[in-house]
Amino acid sequence: MFKQLDEATVKPAVWSEYTADVLWTDHHIAKQMLAYHLDPNVSVASRTASFIDDSVNWLVSEFGLNGESKIIDFGCGPGLYTQRFKQKGLGTVVGLDFSQNSLNHASEQAVKSELEIEYNLGNYLDYMDERKFDLISLVMCDFCALSPSQRSTLLAKFKKLLAHNGFIALDVYTTTRFKNQSENLSLERNAMNGFWSPKDYWCIHSSFKYEEEAVTLDKYVIYEEASEKIVFNWLQHFSIEMLSKELAVHGLGIQATYSDLKGTPYVDGDEMAVIISHK
Repeated sequence: MFKQLDEATVKPAVWSEYTADVLWTDHHIAKQMLAYHLDPNVSVASRTASFIDDSVNWLVSEFGLNGESKIIDFGCGPGLYTQRFKQKGLGTVVGLDFSQNSLNHASEQAVKSELEIEYNLGNYLDYMDERKFDLISLVMCDFCALSPSQRSTLLAKFKKLLAHNGFIALDVYTTTRFKNQSENLSLERNAMNGFWSPKDYWCIHSSFKYEEEAVTLDKYVIYEEASEKIVFNWLQHFSIEMLSKELAVHGLGIQATYSDLKGTPYVDGDEMAVIISHK
């Protein structure tokens, strides 16, 4: 038992494990994530409905998007942004996600609303397309969950997909947020109201900080009677300088910085949103 607990709570090397797909492909967990997405009043898996409305309105207005524009949303989930983009009369709207559960919902809603939206299932790091897009979006600080090599792969992809006068809109967690994080350890039965499994389970939750890299990790070890699973939730935190350096490698640069993707003027806080274009 000592060895098992020791292994469950050990601090792993930074970015040494990647299990993000479990949140979206495990049948039970994916249902919980979809429920969080679709709750219009909470900002857990998605922003609140009012935030998304304001965000889409601002993006369409700010970049003069119209019926000729092409938009692609990376990590589109159940289509909360893509549906609103299409309702604004935009031309080509594409959504990418590796949750079949979320895309099923997105496609059903598109059919009900008679909206022509293209959805693609799979890891967006592997996505290929010959088209050029006027707006590429990656929201809910999804960029922060990727390792340095994954971020580099994604930025190289963005560079190829971005139209000559196009823009990338994404948000990230900040080094200000990182400074306020702490390391913790907890043990709880059926933690998060049964989020991890429909069966009885124990959850060991370890929170770690990696000071040099400005990375946090929430490590969840879930024990059921006859099985065990481990989930790693990594989050990179950025300063403007850190993000600019990663973008520059791929010929991209920050054109504007905001507090959020509603266009709120920038004030130092837990998150920041950036508009990116070709350098």
